[in-house]
Amino acid sequence: MSKAVLEAVDALRDDLVAFTQELVRIPTVNPPGERYGECAGLIGDKLRELGYEVREIRPVGWSSYDPVNQRVNVVGRLTGARTRPLLHFNGHFDVVPVGDPDAWTRDPFGAELAGGRIWGRGTGDQKAGIAASIFAVEAIRRAGVRLAGSVEQSATVDEESGGFTGMAALCRQGVCTSADTDHVVITEPLDVDRVCLGHRGVLWTEVTARGLAAHGSMPGLGRSAADAIARLVARVDTELRPRLEERTTAMPVAPLEARRATINVNALHAGQAVEVEQTPMVADVATAIFDRRFLIEERLADVRAELGALMDRERARDDGIEWSSRERMVVEPVFTDAGAPVARAFALAIREVVGRDATFIASPGTYDQKHVVRIGGVRDCIAYGPGRLVTAHRPDEYVVIDELVDATKVMALAALRLLGTA
Repeated sequence: MSKAVLEAVDALRDDLVAFTQELVRIPTVNPPGERYGECAGLIGDKLRELGYEVREIRPVGWSSYDPVNQRVNVVGRLTGARTRPLLHFNGHFDVVPVGDPDAWTRDPFGAELAGGRIWGRGTGDQKAGIAASIFAVEAIRRAGVRLAGSVEQSATVDEESGGFTGMAALCRQGVCTSADTDHVVITEPLDVDRVCLGHRGVLWTEVTARGLAAHGSMPGLGRSAADAIARLVARVDTELRPRLEERTTAMPVAPLEARRATINVNALHAGQAVEVEQTPMVADVATAIFDRRFLIEERLADVRAELGALMDRERARDDGIEWSSRERMVVEPVFTDAGAPVARAFALAIREVVGRDATFIASPGTYDQKHVVRIGGVRDCIAYGPGRLVTAHRPDEYVVIDELVDATKVMALAALRLLGTA
């Protein structure tokens, strides 16, 4: 049976590549969230063609979020001999911006085939993963095998900005919850021989300093918010960062240096916009956004308190600066045991397809497992997909076609093990 399914994947190779190219050629750039409906429609049509019951899911309460670039997710269900167990594959089809186009040697949305690779933004992260899970299940059907359990495929939006209108919306609206879902696979690009068990936590904090404007030739008459925010950033660098570098996690985060707690200044702005003609002004407002990645061994309350203590020290200067903060994103760490059913099934499939033992890792960043576990309550969840993590978000992003095919085979064999046959 396994041999027949693997042969079916090989027979579908050209279709798999062509569908990946179709997906990449739709520039679903986030922000702002362009052409989501078109991409969701393409995926929905493919699922219908392959026998799925398809529906579109829009986030509740977000109708005015972006009236131009509407959020639309697509979900397909293929019922087996029984409704349970249910295996849910999820991938996101939003992609990060291209960045500097001159840094690319190929059309970012051309989906060019060259050197055994598909090139373009979103090839690895992570439209190839969506194609792989769809064709993995199709290979099972083409091999004449009927699954005992059922499969869902979801393609969702906005993962790159947190997934709150995507996978989080599906979980909140009961599409993917422990009530009827047994296993979840997020098809992120974490290398074809690696099973990702979870990720670190993240806290994005926006800190604003408010001072007093004055003429730039007489700065003593004002209170510079720019100077104040610079002092806070310096405190973070000299007081907090060294402490964080001493903390490491037992989670197998890859790469190795990401096993430490970290903080990064994600954005920094004060005064007038850089692109406008400047006038002599003391900056009265300055903002910094701190990206704090924390470990499963750290408490969220302590993470919050550390940055707050540095703000309190600046506030104690009593120099006419008002300080405020708000949290832009909070994600707690999640981690699935390597002995869990979905992790074991994929490890065995990797061994059979790739010919070497799987490596269990945790992601340095976050992905939609956070919503599956925290909101949906489905704990048997991993990430696995084609593509190499090191190419994500970079110019000349690509997916190796042979690795795309191998990942599809791994998904197919793992689905057989998790769902059984009728």
